[in-house]
Amino acid sequence: MKGSFKNIINCEKPVLVDFHAEWCGPCKAQGSIINEVAKETGSKVRIIKIDIDKNPKLSQQYQIRSVPTIVLFKDGKLLWKQSGVHSKQQLHNIINQYS
Repeated sequence: MKGSFKNIINCEKPVLVDFHAEWCGPCKAQGSIINEVAKETGSKVRIIKIDIDKNPKLSQQYQIRSVPTIVLFKDGKLLWKQSGVHSKQQLHNIINQYS
């Protein structure tokens, strides 16, 4: 996973990563918001979801301490990271700021 994750985040298009867990209630709410954002942004941004329980090394590498945590990458660089549930508007603002 690590090699392919590096390839995914190492592109010119911003990549929004949702670090989540199956057992996390707020993650489910965030997941549906992210799905809406994905439909609305189309090809402007790539959105992926990473289950922290299935990818513990990745979670450690990016110091994910709580879920959900949203991270934005561009050209392989971490540009923005914040824990908690974010509204659709907040996510659009972050994507627009870095794209």
